[in-house]
Amino acid sequence: MKKLVKNNVYWLGFMDWELESFHGDEYSIHHGSSQNAYLIKEEKNVLIDTVWKPHSTQFIDNLEKEIDLKEIDFIVANHGEVDHSGSLPALMEKIPGTPIYCTASGVKSLTGQYHHPEWNYQVVKTGDSVDIGNGKKLVFVEMKMLHWPDSMATYMTRDNILFSNDAFGQHYAVEELFNDKADQCLLWEEAKKYYANILNPFSMLVKKKIEEIQALNLPIDIIATSHGSIWRDNPMQIVEKYYEWSQNYQEDQITVIYDTMWDGTKQLAHKIGAEIAQISPDTRVKIFNISKTDKNDIMTEVFNSKAIAVGAPTVGGSIISSMGGWLDFLKELKFKEKKAAVFGCYGWSGEGTKVLRERLEGAGFSVVEEEAKCHWNPEEEDFNNAAEIAKALCRQQEK
Repeated sequence: MKKLVKNNVYWLGFMDWELESFHGDEYSIHHGSSQNAYLIKEEKNVLIDTVWKPHSTQFIDNLEKEIDLKEIDFIVANHGEVDHSGSLPALMEKIPGTPIYCTASGVKSLTGQYHHPEWNYQVVKTGDSVDIGNGKKLVFVEMKMLHWPDSMATYMTRDNILFSNDAFGQHYAVEELFNDKADQCLLWEEAKKYYANILNPFSMLVKKKIEEIQALNLPIDIIATSHGSIWRDNPMQIVEKYYEWSQNYQEDQITVIYDTMWDGTKQLAHKIGAEIAQISPDTRVKIFNISKTDKNDIMTEVFNSKAIAVGAPTVGGSIISSMGGWLDFLKELKFKEKKAAVFGCYGWSGEGTKVLRERLEGAGFSVVEEEAKCHWNPEEEDFNNAAEIAKALCRQQEK
């Protein structure tokens, strides 16, 4: 079912209320999501992106109800990832030869995934444009590594719509389509989670690209994303948030993350949290067991934090495997200007805190000297060391 975005621009996507994960199982979905595609019906008819392959039949059926497919003048592929391009093979079987506008990297992505080098690719770069009639143009802006090398945005003049693809989106199903109709708490929660878990590694590029777009002085009335709500009420508010988030974002929060085998490390985690609350009552404290909490939700809290304390027991001369995998993910997200501390219990050899320290330093964290390395279950001295960790993290942040 189509929905009007503005004038002759329509949403023709898929609202996926039952989606539970994305990127395989790398990204958790709590409130559904959407794959947003758009149909522009001016003197030229243009399709902006498609939807994921599992929904391609429904998507094409809906598209055919709105337009004779042969009347589509060209397709814009802002990004080659399968949630945006998955319906292209089925669509191109019906309208072979239809031009596909994308970046040079987009050609590599699409041909690599679908093995159709014969498609009519039209390569564009930043500043290129195409006339769609009625005094309107589509202007292309490369968005390299936001979040793939092939990513771009498309700006529609006169209607002042920025089709931003993955930038500024959320994995959040909004049947009402627009940001002013969405649950505001969920909207911002999901927007921040999306940034923290997907775009944070590219924050420097985000900052530069926003400055580049601002320098163009383009009037933007609508930001039409590829996931979640469309920003029509003060659309620049999400751009301003991205700019803030791109600059090593942190709040007055310290997060304690741990896993445990027989609750010794758990006891230390809770002691650290309690001590932080005593030392700095204004600081928000959050504590998570990584085996019992969604990893993406934890990473959003790390994004919010000025410091973290990470604990794990020693296992086999290293650390418990759940923590090892989580630390790989932490390094991937490239957080900057955040402090960390380490703690954990051991029974035999005790390498755990050393491994944690090395892994956190490798992930870009400044690790304080204080640590709690507990032989067997915690005693008074170990709880005192946990209190010293709390003091060190609070003290470090006051500088």
